[in-house]
Amino acid sequence: MIKTEYESFEKLESFMKDVFIKIGVPPEDAAVCADILIESDKRGIDSHGIGRFKPIYIDRIKDGIQNPLTNFQIVKDHLATAVVDGHDGMGHVIGKKSMQMAIDKAKKHGLGMVVVRNSTHYGIAGYYVTMAADAGMIGITGTNARPSIAPTFGIENMLGTNPLTVGLPSDEDFPFVLDCATSVSQRGKIEHYERIGKDLPAGWVINRDGSAETDPSKALDALTKGRAALAPLGGLGEDTAGYKGYGYATVVEILCAALQQGQFLKALDGLDSNGNKVPYRLGHFFMAIDISAFVELDRFKKTTGDILRELRASARAPGQERIYTAGEKEYLAWFSRKDCGVPLNDSLKKTLKALKEEYKLDSYEFNF
Repeated sequence: MIKTEYESFEKLESFMKDVFIKIGVPPEDAAVCADILIESDKRGIDSHGIGRFKPIYIDRIKDGIQNPLTNFQIVKDHLATAVVDGHDGMGHVIGKKSMQMAIDKAKKHGLGMVVVRNSTHYGIAGYYVTMAADAGMIGITGTNARPSIAPTFGIENMLGTNPLTVGLPSDEDFPFVLDCATSVSQRGKIEHYERIGKDLPAGWVINRDGSAETDPSKALDALTKGRAALAPLGGLGEDTAGYKGYGYATVVEILCAALQQGQFLKALDGLDSNGNKVPYRLGHFFMAIDISAFVELDRFKKTTGDILRELRASARAPGQERIYTAGEKEYLAWFSRKDCGVPLNDSLKKTLKALKEEYKLDSYEFNF
């Protein structure tokens, strides 16, 4: 049986920051990266938090395919728009600076949009749209990713999981934040299932022969080697409207590549023609829309809150205790975890111990 123990947000955030610094990330940037990662765990999004700290960020820096020093280059700057080149730096830093730039432009011009090329994984997209919501704005962001999703009627992994994420302020204790992949699931969730020893639901991953892959370890290996693909949101084929997820994933791919002239599709698989690791060079886009340019912010928040409350108060299906709106479960997860911290399974505990020893961070005493 897998034993779960907890560690405080503060300690894990500080630990990640110090490891980032040890590996060459400047202290200010390390703080940004650690903040965004721990925010994922605070919201109960275990697929994108400390569980990805080592394999996605530390290992890629050590492999030389991600730069710990971020060169945030503004290639083109117009009144309400900008194009940024991230030069394979830290995606969290690039993402936060880009969304802040979009927010600043929106304050002056009503809306702002910043597109990015040559970036890296930027963590949970919901962090950036929440920045906009906290500033009294509508936030929208998307990112492409290494090939994972098969097109409708296809079996080859072509598109990334490509989230299309929206944040809206409301008069409630939390904003409306819709942050989800355009696939049925995504690699981070499969990695989480592998860590906890749980089989995947049939229909998440399809092998090249059309069969379902339910072993998370086999699925991750097959996805990396191009022998399997994720189903688009809606599922395989047209009967359950998988073409909708496929279409939205394509929209995100275009907005993350065409406007900034970045890489796309198979060029994002992280390998050269000889199978050697290379930077992923992802693209992002960030939009901020100033609500006060249309209506008073308080009135917008009230209407948004009214809509959300009416949805939650609507008739429930038999056997269901409640209806949720986007962002609510994440708020409840934070409320549940704020006193106990982040749940750590045996795999994560082993990783943290190894990092503590490798980077000689003896001052950290964990609860395991």
